[in-house]
Amino acid sequence: MSPAALDDKPTAPAQPAAVKRTAALLSVVAAAVITLLKLLTGVLTGSLGMLSESAHSGIDLIAAAITLFSIQAADRPADEDHPYGHGKIESLSAFVETGLMLASSVWIVYEAIHRIAHRGRQLELPLTVWPFAVLILSIAVDFARSRSLRRVAAEQHSEALAADAVHFGTDLWASIAVLIGLCATKLGEILHRPALELADPIAALLVAAIILKVSWRLAHRTADNLLDATPAQDGQTAAQTRRKLVSDLRAIPGVISVDRLRTRRSGSGYFADLTLAMPRNLTFQRSEQITFAATEAIQRVLPGADVVVHPVPTASLAESVHDRVRAVASRANLSIHDVSIQHYDNALHLELHLEVDEKLPLSAAHELVTHLEAEIRKEVPSIDSILTHIESEPATIEVPEALERDREQARQLESTLRQVAAKFPEILDIHDIQVTSHHDRIQVNCHCTLPDELPMAEVHQVITALENAFKLAAPSVSRLLIHPEPATDNRR
Repeated sequence: MSPAALDDKPTAPAQPAAVKRTAALLSVVAAAVITLLKLLTGVLTGSLGMLSESAHSGIDLIAAAITLFSIQAADRPADEDHPYGHGKIESLSAFVETGLMLASSVWIVYEAIHRIAHRGRQLELPLTVWPFAVLILSIAVDFARSRSLRRVAAEQHSEALAADAVHFGTDLWASIAVLIGLCATKLGEILHRPALELADPIAALLVAAIILKVSWRLAHRTADNLLDATPAQDGQTAAQTRRKLVSDLRAIPGVISVDRLRTRRSGSGYFADLTLAMPRNLTFQRSEQITFAATEAIQRVLPGADVVVHPVPTASLAESVHDRVRAVASRANLSIHDVSIQHYDNALHLELHLEVDEKLPLSAAHELVTHLEAEIRKEVPSIDSILTHIESEPATIEVPEALERDREQARQLESTLRQVAAKFPEILDIHDIQVTSHHDRIQVNCHCTLPDELPMAEVHQVITALENAFKLAAPSVSRLLIHPEPATDNRR
């Protein structure tokens, strides 16, 4: 490959962990530089506003270092001792940062009140262009870092970087407040208005108020994450997010109700645990499809969420007596068919066919049937009598043979079947007839064409009548298997 072709190869996107670490490292460097400049300026000028700003920036430097450490630790994969991962470290670091911010605001308030109470003993502040230049530079750096951190935090769903962005944002407004205080102090010197000298400690109080307000919001959000509160998304409250999730889940076909929904956030990841009531006559595969749909519904609101769905078989209001009988058999992992219920003598009478293992002894099969009938009576007390036909379920694969030894007999059976079928006006066609034998038992298979609009109940009646009529005409046939097809699609 030529060098030019190598140069044209697209650059692989940076890994999320690397992006987060880079943003956190740049925050540490920026906070260190700004803190040093503010500290030097405060010492040289004696400005309480600048000293408080340097203290605030120092707190941001410690917070940025904690953020860098927490991001590196939180990105470690889950292990046996931490099955949910290490993402909570980000929330814990944000909580520590909140405590540091609150401590710095208390110290600033104390010093500002002390300066106001003893302002007559203060020395005149030797203001130069230096503090103004440092503050303007700080405002520019804070603005750039706050925007960058907020963008990366939103992209990577990082709580620690979001807290860092908040710190740089408070630095920005605090620096503006101190800049206004220094300007007012300088103006007081020029105009010989001593009262304007109070602007410096008042600016410090304003800084403390900003820190307190932001710290409260950060503490509230961090505490929610540590206490596994429902995470809020897309500018919604936690309650609105939960209502949307429940609404989306209930809209999935096959979900009767949402019995439980628990969501939590750990670092940049989400976890959801939900219990869904589903019709108990669903197949296992259909319940799996509903589970996938529920997972997608959660992940549309909480991207990348780790979802655990617990389905609960539930009797729906639309269940018929037939459904309830089949539900009892499914619960016992039994296969039944030809369920028939009659109503006479003011009671319900049930008939059904039960398939059991062909090697099962009669006594064991009878005990199985007795237990099944007892459970059915519990489920449907209105059933007065139950008649169960026990059938053996073949466990071996049969290898039928074509009726080669007597082709004439096979042709006669095919002709007989067509003659019998011609007596039924609903049957439009008989085709794909196959005659086989196994253990001296003859079986006939065929496809039967019927009108498209014929209801399945009538289809079953016609097929059953055809089977009975053909077996009367051909007693040597032990089994006739008919596949019904619509007239518009009968060649597949």
